[in-house]
Amino acid sequence: MLSEAVKNLVPYTAGEQPQDRSYIKLNTNENPYPPPESIKKLLGSLDTERLKFYPDPLCSRLREKLGSLHGLPPERVFVSNGSDEVLSFCFYAFFDRNRGSVLFPAVTYSFYPVYCSFYNLPYIPALLNPDFSVSIDRFLQEAANSSGLIFPNPNAPTGILLEPDKIESLLSRFPQDKAVIIDEAYIDFGGKSALPLLDRFPNLVIVRTFSKGMSLAGLRIGYALGSKEAVNALFTVKDSFNSYPLDYISQEIACHACDQAEYFRKMNAEVANTRTIFTENLVKTGWQVLPSQANFVFARKPGISGRDLYLKLKERGILVRHFNKETIDQFVRITIGTPADMDIFLHTVSRFLN
Repeated sequence: MLSEAVKNLVPYTAGEQPQDRSYIKLNTNENPYPPPESIKKLLGSLDTERLKFYPDPLCSRLREKLGSLHGLPPERVFVSNGSDEVLSFCFYAFFDRNRGSVLFPAVTYSFYPVYCSFYNLPYIPALLNPDFSVSIDRFLQEAANSSGLIFPNPNAPTGILLEPDKIESLLSRFPQDKAVIIDEAYIDFGGKSALPLLDRFPNLVIVRTFSKGMSLAGLRIGYALGSKEAVNALFTVKDSFNSYPLDYISQEIACHACDQAEYFRKMNAEVANTRTIFTENLVKTGWQVLPSQANFVFARKPGISGRDLYLKLKERGILVRHFNKETIDQFVRITIGTPADMDIFLHTVSRFLN
């Protein structure tokens, strides 16, 4: 009964969401702070009569809000069910096995090779620099063999940011007929966006999410910014898959969230400040911590394996993420929670390590 394609699929493994007990969840990069209280009032005021109708398939009002937020016309904004779906549409719209392999870092978001398998696309994993930063030189070396490039910025799971001047250098030398997709899921926590480069490089597409910096992971809202041609291509793919992207309630809440930019800036600055203090405390106790501009840190403690750290923390009610992958298997990824969460983490590891 099953197709050969599905028999060979190896799906993406999301972070644990266990139900057996209460945990301090530092494993899925959710924001530790809630969205603004005004959303509760909004939910109570929504017109439930609208629920019997299909939602706006173009997300017109939300695209206008996002365009205003980023200084772009709505025709250059695409919206869909979470950034993972946007990324999936990007793989279909911009990468073509007949023109070469998909290029991305060897250590990166682990959904990328899953998309390649799903769409039967070959890929090239470009090695990182020795300090775990993304290498634009390796991207450029493989550019001729690729059909396009995708990478997160900051990268995941390392959290290391590729600065805008290096992105500009990369774009100026990368073939202009091949798409460069920059996944900015974590850009709200201190990184500088590639947005100012959009007008100069029509092959650039930026993917964003409401899940991290806007504390709305439960709604699944993602979007892309790019040229009109790129956005039209994404709509063509979307409308060949599901003509209705976001439900009515999600569109209304997302529009409201776009008007709360100052609230989210303050909230994310608090996350960044907690990250700095937490990193300093880890380093003082002998940890190696990669320089992060995301809402997580990637760290290891010499003398104990990454898997053992993960297991010992889980036993004690703290979830972190461990990747069983060569070159990074000694590390764990630790989401930045509240200051109280991070104090509990530090206290817990100091007890079992000592």
